[in-house]
Amino acid sequence: MGVDMMQVADAVAREKSVDRELVIDAMEQAIKTAARRTYGTKALDAKMDQTSGKICLFHVRIAVEEVEDDENELTLEEALTLKADAEIGTVFRTPLPAIELGRIAAQTAKQVLYQKIREAERNRIVAEFEPQVGEIVTGIVKRVERGNVYVDLGRGEAVMYREDLLPRESYRQGDRVRAYLREVRNQAKGALIFISRADAGMVLKLFEQEVPEIQDDLVTIQAISRDPGSRSKIAVISMEPGIDPVGACVGMRGARVQAIVNELHGERVDIIEWTENPAEFVVNALSPAEVVRVMVDEENNTIEVAVNEDNLAIAIGKRGQNVRLASELTGWHIELMTTGQEAEKRAEETSSAKESFMSCLDVDEDFANLLVAEGFLSLDDLAYCEVADLQLVEGLDETLAEEIQKRARNSLLDQALQTAKDDENDISLLDLPDMTRDIAAQLAERNILTAKALADADLDDLKGIFGLEKPENLILAAREACGWFA
Repeated sequence: MGVDMMQVADAVAREKSVDRELVIDAMEQAIKTAARRTYGTKALDAKMDQTSGKICLFHVRIAVEEVEDDENELTLEEALTLKADAEIGTVFRTPLPAIELGRIAAQTAKQVLYQKIREAERNRIVAEFEPQVGEIVTGIVKRVERGNVYVDLGRGEAVMYREDLLPRESYRQGDRVRAYLREVRNQAKGALIFISRADAGMVLKLFEQEVPEIQDDLVTIQAISRDPGSRSKIAVISMEPGIDPVGACVGMRGARVQAIVNELHGERVDIIEWTENPAEFVVNALSPAEVVRVMVDEENNTIEVAVNEDNLAIAIGKRGQNVRLASELTGWHIELMTTGQEAEKRAEETSSAKESFMSCLDVDEDFANLLVAEGFLSLDDLAYCEVADLQLVEGLDETLAEEIQKRARNSLLDQALQTAKDDENDISLLDLPDMTRDIAAQLAERNILTAKALADADLDDLKGIFGLEKPENLILAAREACGWFA
């Protein structure tokens, strides 16, 4: 029986790819759990003799100063009768007769054994495959169920869901497959390994394998976007002068990129040189379309791109694929238009800007045209630019430039206060006694735009406002105007 137990331990260890010691520990735990039905509340321990395979049971007792558990503890005096050098904390292990496993006890032992083995197997899989997350692994298709492919990785099984496959890609049992190890999830029911061929990381890792310059950190992939099975775009940069990052990825006569295309079953790969200049980067990303004009709106993270009529379809791509991948690659929202549409939009912006300048700044049409010609298209452009930039406008010296900027800021303040007043049906800040435009402007910067907002403020909200000597009086005036004291 003992030899049989050792043979069972060896067989289970080989089958589950876990350490033999873990299997033996699980067997000991199983016997100890089953023995509780026989020995009740006794503290038990089980030990397997790895030579004979015999499992022995022991009653474990400990020497303590004051006995609280008569069955599992003993006094120091009792301990000294059993062992001359005993002291507090000495553990005594008394052999117990072997138990006869009944049906229920055997079932309990079996459940504990299986649980321990599953836990050991799960921990082994996690420890082995978690460091490989983000790498490409190779396995053999074990089975296909409902479109999901289960792959044998040697010492673990992975699943590749239908959405992780490339379009029109199918596998049969026994097929060899390379995929990107996306995630290892440790769950109570077992470790789950997820692999994918549709993940953008698959393309990235294939380039790392095929291009020595990437392996040597001479070329770096800065960004990647992908429409699995159809098209990918990668942005690369050279870390060493004299190395062409695009040429390195393409390879001699396209050999390197062609190997990747073959692995991805014909998926097209656009290789783009990365640059810090967002306009240039977007132009590169929209390749093969030819861009005529680019306008960058950093505040809204938007880039307007104008192309000729015959290039618009190329820039958009099939079902919007090209512009969508370019947007994902660059991180900018790209607005495509033809040169004709762009000209119409510029004309509308110019006309709107001139009308706004004439009405809000009290200037004539000729002067408004001069401001537009210098690239000022909104009151914000005038209000928050450098005075030196305004002096570039013909006929503007420093004094006039400061006056134009002051008018622009006053107009923006009036618009903000009026909008807040209309939205909240409130009293404007400028209608309060002793309120000045400078103070109102500083309050607006703190998002205090109405009398009600000022009435709800406290003194800390008004700290540091230049020109405001008694902020408490201003708050009281706002509260009185809002009817707090009626």
